[in-house]
Amino acid sequence: MLSVIGTIPDPDMPVFEGEARLEGDHIRVAGRSVSVNRGTAALLAAACQTVQVWGGHQVFAHLVGDTGLGQGSRELYAHLAAGISDCGNKKALVFHYLQPDADWCAKLMLRFEAKADRPLLIADAGFMYAAKMAGLAGIFDLFTPDMGELAFLADEKAPHPFYTRGFILHEGIQADELIKKAYAASNAPPYLLVKGNPDQIVHQGRIMGTVDSPSVPSMEAMGGTGDTVTGVVSALLALGVEPLRACLVAARTNRLAGEMADVNPASQIMEMVGKIPQALELALEEYSGNE
Repeated sequence: MLSVIGTIPDPDMPVFEGEARLEGDHIRVAGRSVSVNRGTAALLAAACQTVQVWGGHQVFAHLVGDTGLGQGSRELYAHLAAGISDCGNKKALVFHYLQPDADWCAKLMLRFEAKADRPLLIADAGFMYAAKMAGLAGIFDLFTPDMGELAFLADEKAPHPFYTRGFILHEGIQADELIKKAYAASNAPPYLLVKGNPDQIVHQGRIMGTVDSPSVPSMEAMGGTGDTVTGVVSALLALGVEPLRACLVAARTNRLAGEMADVNPASQIMEMVGKIPQALELALEEYSGNE
């Protein structure tokens, strides 16, 4: 089972958790309905579509409302810290949009570090920042950064994304240079799925594969496409797919879904989400030999 931990942009939503189900263009958790547009809701929708291909698997969600001020995130951090053992029966946990807080990240992650049977740990967005800020990137199994996020991981001196040094953000620096810097500074877990053009799959600092087709330029202008690829790869890992194959399949699935949906800059993310099962089946067949 996969657990997804994140926030939704509604300050009035308290902490709530339960099995997540995709119903139309909404995610339903513990009697509450959340519109799928981008962010954690888009990640959940993609994960639900992925496990549907297998059948009989669940996606669990731990959510709270937060519009970026951090109060909701702190409430969710505290809730998880008080009952983190409840996550122990999950195969994988993905931490998504949460206000970066190094102290809270350390409180959560150090409780996993000593567990012999800990789940796979995946981070994207704000929690990836928190893990790096806390010096705990190595506890995780997978980060899913875009190029801007990779630049922060590569900057060994930056305590916060706002302070990433300008030369590292310069477009002349290639992904492979940033990857080397991130691993040299111990700011990356064993696996990275670097979202970009192309998508690059990394293991221990070495680029093991790339995915560059189909090329769907309109996806760059859409909100939520990075969330969906993280949802697919997280679900695949929870289902027991080997990490390299999971990353390759997820990157390919996301691109195929965009092509199948014939997206344009005005498209909504649910148009892509609806194509994930079909795209996933094609990608799994294509990468059947990468076990």
